[in-house]
Amino acid sequence: MRIAILDPFSGIAGDMTLGAMLDVGLDPEWLRALPGVLGLENVGVQIREVIRGEIVCRKVDFEIPPQPHGRHIREIRQLVTQSGAPPRVRELADRAFTAIATAEGAIHGMSPDEVHLHEVGAVDAILDVVGVIWGLEQLGVERVYCGAIALGDGTVRAAHGILPVPAPATLKLLEGHPVRPGPDGSGELVTPTGAALVRTLSAGPPPTEYTPVKSGFGAGTKDFVGRANALRLVLAELSESAVHEALVELVCDIDDMPAEHLAYATDRLRIAGALDVVSIATTMKRGRQGTRVELLVRPADAARLEALLLTETSTIGVRRRVVSRRALERELVRFRVAGHEISAKVVRLPNGQRRAKPELADVERVALATGRPLQDISRLAAMEAERCLER
Repeated sequence: MRIAILDPFSGIAGDMTLGAMLDVGLDPEWLRALPGVLGLENVGVQIREVIRGEIVCRKVDFEIPPQPHGRHIREIRQLVTQSGAPPRVRELADRAFTAIATAEGAIHGMSPDEVHLHEVGAVDAILDVVGVIWGLEQLGVERVYCGAIALGDGTVRAAHGILPVPAPATLKLLEGHPVRPGPDGSGELVTPTGAALVRTLSAGPPPTEYTPVKSGFGAGTKDFVGRANALRLVLAELSESAVHEALVELVCDIDDMPAEHLAYATDRLRIAGALDVVSIATTMKRGRQGTRVELLVRPADAARLEALLLTETSTIGVRRRVVSRRALERELVRFRVAGHEISAKVVRLPNGQRRAKPELADVERVALATGRPLQDISRLAAMEAERCLER
């Protein structure tokens, strides 16, 4: 398995990540073409080599004509949707911008859809997010890991005035991820874009064993004396025995909550980012019938989802343990059945073969729209999914 390891010893930002990806083999012409692919006209991409702390790094700068100062998340979604990016890239980019909008909304007391994304809604930040996510796919990376992040110190001037480092929304995006302050006098080292990429992409701390393939450095804007303001990226291979992902399981037992309220709570947890939510019937003390709720979450999301579990349910305690998961590589394909679009999930098995399964919600929607039996639409969708595997 091809993986990428982010080493943010001097913080992380979107342009630093792009620079490091170019240093390990991302095609510069692909990046230069990206603004046009996203419909961002007259945007230039400057790529050069610079020295940071005696280390040769790649530096990326975007030359941007006057633009609207920020955008709402719905505008950003439209740009990404129209780009022709693969479904997985669109999904992860939307997740990153949604995370930013949610963090900003929590800080300023408004819903994510109301947030006007200032710095992060600007053209360079859109190119950073989409470029990093799509670029990792270009490099064949299947999983990303990230080490402890140096945050910097002092204050930073933002659209909302003078803020402490890290900025409030940046710190909220990093909840659950290992960080450390400093070094002294460095100012802001982590941008909201960099924090959002870590939150969206990181599967946790780097594995204890891997085989490095190539490493490179992406330069930050600041040039410190005596130390490198850069992000190191390592492309590596994981052996079959090391492809398991470290996740956190959150568990609680409930016997005093109406079923419809519990169903609402589990839906909230799924929407909030839980990888899996399972409700299991159980017998509690004094023979009372109850429900065990089990969540599978990424380490960076554990604290936030644990708090949500305690808030949205009647439990007074949550058990937590680290578990190991191996997830098959997967992608979404789309096709049409009876004039309507249906998605199918395609997974790659350990022996290299692929398997496809149409999304039931799509099958149900088409059955209702056409008035045809569910089993007919399901059969046609399965046939189309199999054809996708042959292409």
